[in-house]
Formats: sequence, structure tokens, C-alpha cells
Amino acid sequence: MRLKSDIFVSSLLRRVFALGGYAAVLRKGAQEAGAIFIRQRSRFGVETLYAPAPQNFFEDEADTGRKFEIRMQNTDADHIDSALSSEIRFDPDCWIVEIELDACDGLFEVVAADVGPRR
Repeated sequence: MRLKSDIFVSSLLRRVFALGGYAAVLRKGAQEAGAIFIRQRSRFGVETLYAPAPQNFFEDEADTGRKFEIRMQNTDADHIDSALSSEIRFDPDCWIVEIELDACDGLFEVVAADVGPRR
């Protein structure tokens, strides 16, 4: 059984604050299984968008963790806003979490996608 979305988000926020960063829930989605999108802002004025990884990145049904892929990297806020607007139209139960840290290493699992950068 996968960890509920609200518990994952709560844990993520606490870990970001423990590292001295800032985190906020910009959009609250379905508590149990809402898709989670993470918007990372850096102090350099660029953003990275992490989206739920496709199911083919999960080994088997026993793999209950949450995995993310980089949807957009080091881009401006307008591109991220546009992508998130599309996601909300597709899935109104999604979560959007904003974090302000220069590096997200170890906060959540990021899988390497075999495709080039998406914009």
C-alpha cells in the first residue's frame, strides 16, 4: 500500500524546513492518492518541476514508494505555471508543493527518464 499523499506531503515539508529551506502547499489534492507535483525554486531565479514518475519505473506491486521524474529543469516560472495549469485541467485532484532549496538531494526519489528535456 502506497503512503497517502497528505502524509507524504507533510513529511516532505518537515524535511525541507529541517534543512533550512521553505516549503508550502500551493494546491491541496486528494488526501489518499492525489498526484504530487513539486515545484523547486532556487536562489538563482530558475525553477525545476518534478512530476510523478510513470508506472514503468516501479519494479513490482510491492514497490510502494513515490517516485518522481524531472519534467522541466532550470526554466522560468512562466513555463512551470503553464505546465501546472495543464496538469490541473487534466487532474483537478493533484497536489502542488513548492520548495525553496538549491538542491533536493535525498528528499524524494528521482528516476532518470530516457527522454530529452520536455518544455
